[in-house]
Amino acid sequence: MPEFREVSVTDAPALTLLTQYFSDRASSFPSAQGSYRTTLPVAEEFLPPRGVFLLVEEGHSGRYVGCGGVRRIADSPAGAVRYEIKHLWLQPHVRGLGWGRVLLGELESRASAFGAGEVVLDTNASLEAAGALYRKAGYEDIAPYNDNPNATNWYRKALVSQERAEA
Repeated sequence: MPEFREVSVTDAPALTLLTQYFSDRASSFPSAQGSYRTTLPVAEEFLPPRGVFLLVEEGHSGRYVGCGGVRRIADSPAGAVRYEIKHLWLQPHVRGLGWGRVLLGELESRASAFGAGEVVLDTNASLEAAGALYRKAGYEDIAPYNDNPNATNWYRKALVSQERAEA
């Protein structure tokens, strides 16, 4: 099973994984949609309680094989506290093991602990496995909430924040 390590997006292992992620996306981005545009994450947006960035460790091996983050964005039109999941990615050799779902659940849990009423994310239709993961995890299609030039699909999931669950 994967382990998670909370780090700054500026830490060397995080930068290594983000570079791999961006390279992977650029090499597989549909040419009909133009070129993939890399946007490095802003460190301050991924610091608690505004957000968090996680590395996925293969057991207790010290080998990092994936990453993902969650950050606070503007509240939903209905007024729900909204967090966005970003840069959820695993190296190819650990895909298909269910770790993407585990990482997604961990990010949702972290957002909930920060008081999120919902989480949102964007993706590209060419990432069919990602879209299937999100739908299976209870995400629903929504209208675009941002202007990400790499995205073709936007999703949301309502959460019960840990603050509300404890009340």
